[in-house]
Amino acid sequence: MKQEVYNRWVDDHRTVIEEIRLSAHALHASVNQTYDDDKPYGVHLDMVAQSVFDYGYEVCATECDLLPLFFGAYFHDSIEDARLTYNDVVRQARLWMNEEQAVVAAEIVYALTNDKGRTREQRAGEHYYAGIRQTPYAPFTKLADRLANTRYSFLHSNQANRHMQTVYRQEMAHFLQVITVDNPDPRFSLPQEMLQAIHSLLAE
Repeated sequence: MKQEVYNRWVDDHRTVIEEIRLSAHALHASVNQTYDDDKPYGVHLDMVAQSVFDYGYEVCATECDLLPLFFGAYFHDSIEDARLTYNDVVRQARLWMNEEQAVVAAEIVYALTNDKGRTREQRAGEHYYAGIRQTPYAPFTKLADRLANTRYSFLHSNQANRHMQTVYRQEMAHFLQVITVDNPDPRFSLPQEMLQAIHSLLAE
């Protein structure tokens, strides 16, 4: 996909993308979810969606997939953290998309929803990553999520963020292995610029 074509699609749908963004912000605010203890959770959602703005042209197969891709970024934590069910997510996506698009969007969100578990490893185990690898755009969205969290942890120096810097460094090799798909379909690809950005952060 040529970047200028993708950017034109984004411009054509910018009003709807902003509606999706504001709806996701309001959803997480309604359950009093914050980011880094004291920030609106929308801070994180916007950082994840920024990768869709910046790198989406490398993965987006058709204009019909543009809104599902943005919805997946903005709503990726809505089941896990904001008490929605899968069917709730589909209904929400239908506000801006047709049925086929809504299902694509909901599948991204579902794939990024952690499993039940007592530890980080249990919540994001092999079953979880298998679901990501099987779902169009989920590897990209998961990488966008990790890039956002990693970037934030290096921009803020409290104890929790310093701890997460170490965690992300330790997990990086395995993380990339389990989200990488051997498939020429661009919907499963990981943009090299994103990979370089996260590697550069972890090298600091």
